[in-house]
Amino acid sequence: MDGCRFPVAVAFARPPLRGGARQFFLRRSAKVAITHSGMVLTSAVLVGLLLLMRSNSRPKDSLYVVITGASSGIGQACALALDRRGFGVFAGVRTDADAQRLCSIASSRLQVVRLDVTEPDTIHSAAESIRCAVGEAGLAGLVNNAGIVVTGPVELVPLELWRRQLEVNVIGQVAVIQALIGLVRQGRGRIVNVSSISGILAAPLMGPYAASKHALEAISDSLRVELRPWGIEVCVVEPGNVKTPIWEKSRAAAEELAKRMPPETEALYGRQIAAMRKATARMAQSGMPVQRVVEAVLHALTARRPKARYRVGTQTRLAAIFWRLLGESLQDWIMCRELRWPREGLRQRP
Repeated sequence: MDGCRFPVAVAFARPPLRGGARQFFLRRSAKVAITHSGMVLTSAVLVGLLLLMRSNSRPKDSLYVVITGASSGIGQACALALDRRGFGVFAGVRTDADAQRLCSIASSRLQVVRLDVTEPDTIHSAAESIRCAVGEAGLAGLVNNAGIVVTGPVELVPLELWRRQLEVNVIGQVAVIQALIGLVRQGRGRIVNVSSISGILAAPLMGPYAASKHALEAISDSLRVELRPWGIEVCVVEPGNVKTPIWEKSRAAAEELAKRMPPETEALYGRQIAAMRKATARMAQSGMPVQRVVEAVLHALTARRPKARYRVGTQTRLAAIFWRLLGESLQDWIMCRELRWPREGLRQRP
């Protein structure tokens, strides 16, 4: 017993603290007590906030997303992915056949809406249907994916096709945003605009398409800052080459366009067009899976802090970092080399 008490007695058998030492000890004890109390209070507040967030969070079946151009490719893949995750999806398509095909592979949650981004009546009708369906919940997201590809030499593409390209890929996107922005604001949702690597650089014979994607990038930059006061995020997804039906559609469109070109087209651009067709075939075979683009869109819609831009694919990331740092002469040389462009009449590498 004595042996057990001795160390305790010795430990407390020190002279009492006096003067500055006593004050230092008291101040130090007070700081420790305050720090401990602060940590406990902070932890309690964080736990309370977490519980409040969980109690106020909406189930996914009350989160609604609109996707344009959902009949195939990236749009369809995004619609199905969101549908599988329990979101209420409004998939915009143009034809009854596309609607039936999409409904056959989706759940009953997915609702198909007739939506042609170039026809104001269908946009208005779709917006009213969506407004009635979502009620006060509003929209958690709007994915602008609808688009077409018009290719050909700038000097020879008919002006009506230039107008068609810009009407679908630019004016149509703005029309849908204007029709649905009220619901996006109501639901504190997000806007995701699907662009392309052509929004970063413009390849030869891709002038109309690249012009439309550059315009969409600029619109997105303006819109992102304009909607910031309401906490509405605006994201741009910039895929590189993707394995989707767009390659076959583009080839068919190019063949149709060739029939409408003037007779001098073959003499002026025959070799360049042939080179571009071969390059397109190579890009179609080496394209990335569409799932990589879907993941970027999902992150843009659901992440706590989404990115302003999602560069999907190595080519897009490299282009975004280095392309504008190169001079025009070197850009042109790299472009011609990658496309295996005919050398006659072209300036050689500087």
